[in-house]
Amino acid sequence: MSRADVREAGAGRRPNPLWALGLLRSELVTTVRRWRTLALLGVLAAVPVLVGVAVRIETRGGGSVGGGSGEGPAFITQITNNGLFLVFTALAATLPFFLPMTVGVVAGDAIAGEAGGGTLRYLLVAPAGRTRLLLTKYATVLAFCLLATLVVAVSALIVGALLFPLGELTTISGTRISFAEGLGRALLIALVVAASLVGVAALGLFVSTLTNSGIAAMATTVGLLITVQIVDQIPQLHAVQPYLFSHYWLSFADLMREPVYWDDLVKNLGLQGLYAAVFGSAAWARFTAKDISV
Repeated sequence: MSRADVREAGAGRRPNPLWALGLLRSELVTTVRRWRTLALLGVLAAVPVLVGVAVRIETRGGGSVGGGSGEGPAFITQITNNGLFLVFTALAATLPFFLPMTVGVVAGDAIAGEAGGGTLRYLLVAPAGRTRLLLTKYATVLAFCLLATLVVAVSALIVGALLFPLGELTTISGTRISFAEGLGRALLIALVVAASLVGVAALGLFVSTLTNSGIAAMATTVGLLITVQIVDQIPQLHAVQPYLFSHYWLSFADLMREPVYWDDLVKNLGLQGLYAAVFGSAAWARFTAKDISV
């Protein structure tokens, strides 16, 4: 369903469930086809390429890559042994800023961009109602969370397969697992990373309902993201850090343990659900009472 179809829909007609699916499809296609979105996805896809090439160059003469204990970005120390670790490294490198930034841009523009462009009132002419439109917008942002994460993971897998060997891999706990199981865990990690962006998506959607300027909403969302990341790094603020949506982001590394440590993973997913509920409700309350004058 195109935007023109939405404008022609009669206000007095009963909502058709297929209409909602058509609107969701239209929103997904419109979001992905934007040059801004394609540029952001291109940057995300380039990160694993840069990391893989850098590691390849550094180890060409038999040198080793500096690293830590094997968690988060320190997965980089294992890339030369198994290219699958490039997937984990790339996700760990992009999750603190690049991935949430792209989600923040898309979420911030969801409502405010339509209002600023003068198309929001036409969308509301159709018989879907504000609640259904808001849910469609949020579903679109969540789909983009998954798309952005998979772009990083697939790019890393391709680069890792081209530049480094593949095979059995060693977990953080020191046990060996098959490549097939490692691939399954990589997919699970990608899904967890995508779920970790649910809170940012809800926050961005709420900010988007507060203004008619898409640029202002995007800038505010990214600014809040940076602020939260800074607060999460200040030791004196440790009391509030467990309640920040970014605090448990890198807990996905626990999926590479044997057995898997679930404590921080559950806390992360629960926290994302809480942020989604709070800011999703706030976005609904604001949007349903918003005066659409543009």
